[in-house]
Amino acid sequence: MSLPRRALVAAAGALAAALVLAGCGSGSTGGTELAAAKGTTAPDGTAVNLSPNQNRVTTPKVDAIAALVPEEIRRKGTLTVVDSIGTTPPLDFYANDDRTIIGVEPDIASLVGNVLGLKVEFNPVSWENIFVGLDSGKYDVGLSNITVTEARKEKYDFATYRLDILGFEAKKGSGLKVTGPKDLAGRVVGVSTGTNQEKLLISWSEENVRNGLKPIDIKYHQSTEYYLALSSGRIEVFAGPNPSLAFHAVQTGETEVVGTYSGGGADVLGKIAATTKKDNGLVKALNGALDELIRNGTYGQVLKRWGLDNEAVKSSEINPQGLPKPKP
Repeated sequence: MSLPRRALVAAAGALAAALVLAGCGSGSTGGTELAAAKGTTAPDGTAVNLSPNQNRVTTPKVDAIAALVPEEIRRKGTLTVVDSIGTTPPLDFYANDDRTIIGVEPDIASLVGNVLGLKVEFNPVSWENIFVGLDSGKYDVGLSNITVTEARKEKYDFATYRLDILGFEAKKGSGLKVTGPKDLAGRVVGVSTGTNQEKLLISWSEENVRNGLKPIDIKYHQSTEYYLALSSGRIEVFAGPNPSLAFHAVQTGETEVVGTYSGGGADVLGKIAATTKKDNGLVKALNGALDELIRNGTYGQVLKRWGLDNEAVKSSEINPQGLPKPKP
């Protein structure tokens, strides 16, 4: 589901400040680059292009890394990338033509394709169909804010490229501050099913019960359904990727991010990764390409452009420790 074009243009210019105020900023000025297209600029005079003509950062092919790509993919010359277009800016969303996919994830996917010498084909689907498509071999790789988890590692291989920062969004003026499980005890909290943040809420709720507190009343909302639930009071808080929630808070002016947390929980640093079917031979090429982007600086340019430079990793890891499985 795409956001209305006028809403995107109106909201984008203020996103950088919101990311900092919401706890997503790192003290850098990179976030001020996210501004609306067609003449609207950020305070430092920079702007982000929200049109279909993205003029993305590019980088040369690296033959030694391209040689790591499985022969079948090299032969077809195309890297089929699957992403969930239901997410909101600045992750992956539609440009102001309501058709072209743009955002930090497509930018990184395009750079990976550059290094590997492959044309990138984007395939927008619903969240659950990312994994269905990877399982069947229909798609080569998922780049859609996918967190490494121990359960997912049983079926998929991962090459990391961002830190996973979750946010908690509530009505402005609610007085809520979320720093840990006890802050949500007895609260009605919305989340999307099958996500990293769902697993975190379940573990928090169980911890609250063990500590003699009320469980979290978890409600499930897909895509942008939570907007209405939050505004109508059917949920008190929504848990999701912090960049998306911060953007939405700016867009509406009626909500705010009231806390952030590592997507991996208290003991594991959550990491976002390029995701491919286990043992299909592609992960080493993805890892090599991502390390090359980090080394040559194009990776940093992309994150800075979208206000996410505080989520940068120093190197790409293959199948690192992930979010633990829920306890039985």
